[in-house]
Amino acid sequence: MSEQTTTTTGRLASDFRLTLAILITLVLQAVAALLWVGAAAQRLDNLEAEIKLQQPILERMARIEAQVAAIRSSLDRIENHIDQEGP
Repeated sequence: MSEQTTTTTGRLASDFRLTLAILITLVLQAVAALLWVGAAAQRLDNLEAEIKLQQPILERMARIEAQVAAIRSSLDRIENHIDQEGP
């Protein structure tokens, strides 16, 4: 009978250790996942801040592109006019 009690007690202790190990593993994985999510959120915040800083530059660039297109159109008209007068 004492062997059976010892075996049962050993099994309970082993099960408790196994359960405790699984619980600790899950907690560590959850902490790691939360740290990863926090780091990803910080990177996204940094990118959003950079985009907000670059927005005025992008608007200026769009206006400059429109001006260059208008200048190119004017240049094409001047060249066509010169070509029509010819030598």
